[in-house]
Amino acid sequence: MARPPLRDIPAHLITGFLGGGKSTLIHHLIAHKPPGERWAVLINEFGQVGVDQTMFAERDDVVVQALPGGCLCCQLATVLQTSLVQLLRRERPDRLIIEPSGLGHPSGLIELLRGEAFAGVLSLRDVVAVLDPRRLDDPRARGHETFLDQLRLADGVALTMVDRLGAEQVSAARDWLAETLPGERWIGEAPQGRLPVERVLDAGAHRDQTVPAAPAAHRAQATAQDQIQTQTPGLLLDLDARAPRVGAPVRESGASLGHESLGWRWHADEVFDGAAITAWLDALPAALRVKGVLHTDAGWVTVNRAGGEAPLSPSEWRRDSRLELIAEAGEMPDAEALEAGLAGCRR
Repeated sequence: MARPPLRDIPAHLITGFLGGGKSTLIHHLIAHKPPGERWAVLINEFGQVGVDQTMFAERDDVVVQALPGGCLCCQLATVLQTSLVQLLRRERPDRLIIEPSGLGHPSGLIELLRGEAFAGVLSLRDVVAVLDPRRLDDPRARGHETFLDQLRLADGVALTMVDRLGAEQVSAARDWLAETLPGERWIGEAPQGRLPVERVLDAGAHRDQTVPAAPAAHRAQATAQDQIQTQTPGLLLDLDARAPRVGAPVRESGASLGHESLGWRWHADEVFDGAAITAWLDALPAALRVKGVLHTDAGWVTVNRAGGEAPLSPSEWRRDSRLELIAEAGEMPDAEALEAGLAGCRR
């Protein structure tokens, strides 16, 4: 018997710059998912290794799919549309959550989700941008067009990390948002990602507005990267195309949008010394964005560092160890030196 057509699936877009807390917010939403709903989560990572999906526990009612290696808002639009159609047909979710890359400009993604390909199938709800108020202390962030457009395009802003800040800094962030961004949008506090769930799940449709195009420099870099990826079809969809072997980790690197990524995957049987890897992580430059899941002598752990803080927490991942570093162009430490240091942390 033919299955009924997919109709008006609520789609939630969670945007925000690197390290802002998008994944943490999505974890909170999943933890409070209404019983009986089946969700699909699509995650885009700037890096090549594919770390974010490893931080989600496997469960029958939530399927997580990753698209690493670029910006689905721009250069991965074709890959995204194909993958999204397949995901919706295969999983038939009651709700869709999309987390684009922290470096991605969301205009193209919003146009795709509201376009002809998904008309009547997806219902785009409030676009939520996460913001760590500490980022406003950096003048480069306040002048970064993609950062600003992520906020301009949002229906609401979730202030993360507020549990680490004083009331004055949180109030200053609210004032800055009110003064800088045109139009109306809600602003909520989300310490440790704990935004009230109804704020997202019960949200209305994304408001009609003029969508700012991605900056010219962003589009130019996206086009160049798209040409590279078009020449290697399937690269983005097969995360395990090159499986690591014991003693032979796989290293991946990439560069786009003014940033570089460097990552590794190790065989699951390789074990890191917990104290040694913690010391190695602590010695990295504070400006590096660091994500990973590692097999240590204390079990599997995740690392998720932004702003120089890199606490390790228990993980359920069992397939392989993965670590990804993201830096502004020209600021990545030497790859060979980093890999040698990592080798010294293995037992």
